[in-house]
Amino acid sequence: MEGGGALLKKPFLENGNGAGVSSSPPPPALIFSTFVAVCGSFTYGCAISFSSPAQDGITQDLGLSVAAFSMFGSVLTVGGMIGALFCGRMTAILGCKYTMWLSQVFCSIGWVAIALAPSSWWLDMGRLSIGFGVGFLTYVVPIYVAEVTPKDSRGAFSYANQLLTNCGCSIVFLVGNFISWRTLALMGLVPAILQLVGLFFIPESPRWLAKVGRGKEFEASLQWLRGNNVDISEEKEEIVNTMNFLKEDSDAKVMDLFQKKYAYSLTVGLGLMLLQQLGGSSGVSFYASGVIEKAGFPTSTGTIIISFIQVPSAAAGLFLMDFAGRRPLLMVSAGGMCFCSFLMGLSFILQGLNVLKDLTPILTVLGLTAYIAAFSIGVAGIPWIMMSEIFPMSVKALAGTLVALVNWSSSWLVTYTFNFMLQWSPAGTFFIFALVCGAMVMFTWKWVPETKGRTLEEIHASMAGCLH
Repeated sequence: MEGGGALLKKPFLENGNGAGVSSSPPPPALIFSTFVAVCGSFTYGCAISFSSPAQDGITQDLGLSVAAFSMFGSVLTVGGMIGALFCGRMTAILGCKYTMWLSQVFCSIGWVAIALAPSSWWLDMGRLSIGFGVGFLTYVVPIYVAEVTPKDSRGAFSYANQLLTNCGCSIVFLVGNFISWRTLALMGLVPAILQLVGLFFIPESPRWLAKVGRGKEFEASLQWLRGNNVDISEEKEEIVNTMNFLKEDSDAKVMDLFQKKYAYSLTVGLGLMLLQQLGGSSGVSFYASGVIEKAGFPTSTGTIIISFIQVPSAAAGLFLMDFAGRRPLLMVSAGGMCFCSFLMGLSFILQGLNVLKDLTPILTVLGLTAYIAAFSIGVAGIPWIMMSEIFPMSVKALAGTLVALVNWSSSWLVTYTFNFMLQWSPAGTFFIFALVCGAMVMFTWKWVPETKGRTLEEIHASMAGCLH
């Protein structure tokens, strides 16, 4: 593989050559299909934020220790790891629609189990079931959205995934202050049921249909998504030609991923997923209330503040995605997380020294809120968008499985150890996260390509060409 400096000289690392936004409005069919798909993202947002407002209620009602509640919080990521092992192959066999449907069945079972849980065992099993479902959803939703949208609006539509994730987080953070944790668990069923019903009214991914040789359905799906009066002949030909070219690799094995032609894509995908999680994002999302309490700030007030900042910040990312491009947005986002982590670490040091006692709780919550806002703008969603864009269909199932497994594994590491790290040293915890976020800025600058304004087929050809 070439060095990062050489890669930076290639045009592929510059901004895409397409217009930032399509000149014509997206067809209603495309908007509806995307909405149904990202209901799965709403479910994911509810799942990852549930443990924060529910922590006090669950520990009091069921008498859980810190270790037991950390197990409950982190077992979601164990389910995610199990789901990640099968998500790529399941999507390749069943298609995106039926994989999303199956995912929501597991999520629905999990929410009911938590809502009715008489003991910690039921809690953990319910959380594990939800984790298994969202392990599928975090892979298949961005894949589906990327494959059904045209190149000029793919970034914005794909970032709707993160917008709905943040909506789920915000609602849980806000409403969790006023209702019991059992009622809050039942609320998680709402987006699951919406998607289960909505999936009967949207088409399968055209690229998956072309890959499995269902030509008439492929053409009908693409036409429905683009609008009845739109000429799809050029796009259809490009997709068909690409699928025909990839047929020779249709039986790709795990070791095939490590061929030289996929090395660049794999480096980018794995690097982004690993750095996204080791920067502390899951720990902060799962246990934000614990950080606020540790800072000496009113927990309910802090979580309400966070709930109001998440949706606008994700909406900003959605509008900037196809305007600024992936690379600049990712660097700004990771840089903001680095600064905010440093600010939180500094405030905890001052708190330990009894300096500025009235100011340090405010500084901590300000840093925490800004960290979540910076994360939502770019780092939260762009690694998943890149995953859906950079791997060709021939290895997408295997590569997607691998990068999703790395993401969920590192998420488990962070979520399980987060409370123990806070007990060890709150300042040290956030200084470590600051270093990782700073490393993500450098990694993005040196390795991550710009995919804005390019078709998926152009992206795959360009990334393979970077190695020759």
